[in-house]
Amino acid sequence: MTRIDDTPTAWDERTQLTTFLDYARDTARAKCDGVSAEDARRALLPGSPLMTLSGLVNHLRWVEYYWFRVVFLGEEDQGPWTEEDPDREMRIAVDFPLATLLREYAQESARHRELVAAHALDVRAERPVRDGVHVDLRWILHHLTEETARHNGHLDILRELLDGTTG
Repeated sequence: MTRIDDTPTAWDERTQLTTFLDYARDTARAKCDGVSAEDARRALLPGSPLMTLSGLVNHLRWVEYYWFRVVFLGEEDQGPWTEEDPDREMRIAVDFPLATLLREYAQESARHRELVAAHALDVRAERPVRDGVHVDLRWILHHLTEETARHNGHLDILRELLDGTTG
């Protein structure tokens, strides 16, 4: 598995934050290198039937969409989830080839890189989160890095269970 280097090209806050998010994104994609379409759809944890490589990649893609476009920009939520099925993005992922999910995730990440570059880190989100707080772009970048890194741990476990690949 290959990943980008997590050392930023500059030491300003924005470069450090975006480098770590890109590193986490690339790590998630690297965890899927060489996985068959069938294996990407396999749920290996009995208590977590939605926990598949495909489901996690699709979840990461849609989580970024939600935080950047719905919360930060205030766009209408067009995500796949519903009140009846709040984890739908993970459920429907098995209906798509892993290559498609990875491509869509990379495309969303590229859009969000441009969005981040166009806004100051102190800019507040259009929509509030818990308790009516309007988080800033800096918080969103930290949150998405944490979320992606946490799910990379899940991807690690699934990949090792699938075919013994570690790293």
